[in-house]
Amino acid sequence: MKQSLIRLQNISKSFGSTLVLDELDLDIRENEFLTLLGPSGCGKTTTLRIIGGFETPDQGRVLFDGKDITQIPANQRNLNTVFQKYALFTHMTVEENIAFGLKIRKKSKTYIQDKIRYALKLVNLDGFEKRKPSSLSGGQQQRIAIARAIVNEPRVLLLDEPLGALDLKLRQDMQYELMRLKEELGITFVYVTHDQEEALTMSDTVVVMNQGYIQQMGTPEDIYNEPENAFVADFIGDSNIIDGLMIEDKLVEILGCRFDCVDVGFGSNRPVDVVIRPEDVVLKEPGVGNLDGVVTSVIFKGVHYEMDVMAGGYEWLVHSTFCYPVGTKVSISVIPFNIQIMNKPESDDEKAVTLDE
Repeated sequence: MKQSLIRLQNISKSFGSTLVLDELDLDIRENEFLTLLGPSGCGKTTTLRIIGGFETPDQGRVLFDGKDITQIPANQRNLNTVFQKYALFTHMTVEENIAFGLKIRKKSKTYIQDKIRYALKLVNLDGFEKRKPSSLSGGQQQRIAIARAIVNEPRVLLLDEPLGALDLKLRQDMQYELMRLKEELGITFVYVTHDQEEALTMSDTVVVMNQGYIQQMGTPEDIYNEPENAFVADFIGDSNIIDGLMIEDKLVEILGCRFDCVDVGFGSNRPVDVVIRPEDVVLKEPGVGNLDGVVTSVIFKGVHYEMDVMAGGYEWLVHSTFCYPVGTKVSISVIPFNIQIMNKPESDDEKAVTLDE
């Protein structure tokens, strides 16, 4: 396992009476693509700004390669930040924008020209040296902002919702560009977004945050398939989150019907939360599955149909490549592996932390 390049230890930060980060601990490994994901106000951008040196924590330390950099200014840290607004100098050409940081560091003209050519080739914008930012598309401006950051050879690139202003197709294209850059450059990326699909697509590690806490940290597969609480399950993709009763190991009661599952260790006759993804719900003929119901709505989403099915007094969200018209009688079926059991919050405070946005 790679060593931590950046370590946040016991970080707390308030703005006025509002606590934004509460004793946060986080390790970021070298060459990792780590994404801070969560709703507005969860603390993800503040965490990024503390790493970058734009904010100072009220308590705690920021370690970079084992060295305490908590009080070191942003311009003296071996990292660069790409903002959502790009922050390009509109009166400068593309090459002047890219060269700005290198000139401040008093690099030679030959060195700067070599770096400009290298960076433009890396972001697929050869030949754009003399253009002004205003003549470029949003995606091209974003790539220039990235080029300006990478010519400084940072060990870490911080990206604060850099694709938020782009349309869907361009955003998807830029996601793949960033993944390619990360592999080619071999540097650490710390990325902030509220877009779940973006986080799952690009990241080695996803950190789900809410109300200043880390709710869960893991690979995209772990976060999606094994959410640790109802907030993560609900925030990462669509979910059916249903009250259940764990009868015994590998057997749960949902809506008065017993389902086989694979989870163990929850005890006997204990209330639990049950998470079932809509793509894991299989619709069958009435009487064949676990719960009979009726289709109440159908929306065509392109790659699948999104349906609501009323069964057992609960409106199930179902994704299927097969269309069942409204009014069709069906039955709900779920294989044991696709039923995720979670402990219910033990207190109202815990529930507020994990469920409130």
